[in-house]
Amino acid sequence: MKFERTKEILNQLVADLSQFAAVIHQAHWYMRGPEFLTLHPMMDDYMDEINDQLDEIAERLVALDGSPYSTLQEFADHTGIKDEVGTWDRSMNERLETLVSGYRYLADLYQKGIEASGEEGDDATQDVFIAYKRDIEKNIWMIQAELGHAPNNDPAQ
Repeated sequence: MKFERTKEILNQLVADLSQFAAVIHQAHWYMRGPEFLTLHPMMDDYMDEINDQLDEIAERLVALDGSPYSTLQEFADHTGIKDEVGTWDRSMNERLETLVSGYRYLADLYQKGIEASGEEGDDATQDVFIAYKRDIEKNIWMIQAELGHAPNNDPAQ
């Protein structure tokens, strides 16, 4: 079997990107407070970006003869991103911190994918992983800036 570790990470991303889309959607629905008019539509952009990544990741898995998770139960059983019931008692900053946490998780998973696909010689998938990790790190930087923090994307720090 070729690219087995890469395919495992691709499928993990299918579950995690599906879950993270729901996390972003929850922030979108439950946000209130200062910067609402700016942040609410930004969540649409984040959801679109994650859904685009999800589609490409799943299609790449299929192209490698893999079988992507495709049910809510599979996503729930395999995701590493925490699920929370929506509430109105969280601040905008808390919601943004939740997004940063999810994005950091994804950046780490993309890094694992970069390493695995590199070791297995799957340059095409590695290219996808690198591009999406870059996009995720940009989102971390922007949200962290909104929160008044440095991006902290450098693993050496």
